[in-house]
Amino acid sequence: MGRTSDAKQKILGAARSLIESRGYSALGVAEICKAAGVPKGSFYYFFESKESLALAVVDEHWAAQQRDWVRVLGGEAEPLERLRQLFEETEAGQRAVQEGCGTVSGCLFGNLTLELSNQTEAVRSRLQEIFDAQIDMVEAVVAEARERDDITVTDTREAARAVVAQLEGQVMFAKLYNSTQRLGPLWDNCLALLGAR
Repeated sequence: MGRTSDAKQKILGAARSLIESRGYSALGVAEICKAAGVPKGSFYYFFESKESLALAVVDEHWAAQQRDWVRVLGGEAEPLERLRQLFEETEAGQRAVQEGCGTVSGCLFGNLTLELSNQTEAVRSRLQEIFDAQIDMVEAVVAEARERDDITVTDTREAARAVVAQLEGQVMFAKLYNSTQRLGPLWDNCLALLGAR
């Protein structure tokens, strides 16, 4: 039993690594199994299809990221400081990946959105749920900053959507230019978007 559980984690780990480095569409099940060091039969024991594997990778990645976002955005610091910490941790994460493999990987969710949103409804729908959840978390912090009169925006939902879009866009540029320096303007841009006092 321990071996089967280990095989599933190996497949998930290999798939995530390959999706981050090469994208989803170019991957085949045989290549994923080879990278995971498991027989092809193990893949179909755990996953109905390549799409179901992609959803599992997305869910696993979101579970880890959501824990980080809840920790940062639900912390004790002032609202704008919590947003700033989220940006700093995002930049540090991208920098760590670049130092490890030589390239900026970007955001798994953003990468899959660009690649698959018109190809698979199940993945598109799951990614929408994740981005909506991110916007919900940011909106709670933006609303708190608004109540404290730290910012001037009036529509906290649209402001939160703009903050998440800006974060996602800057991470995409960091990947495009293979430079985490592209993430440097995040905080100043966020303050401008929110009309910080």
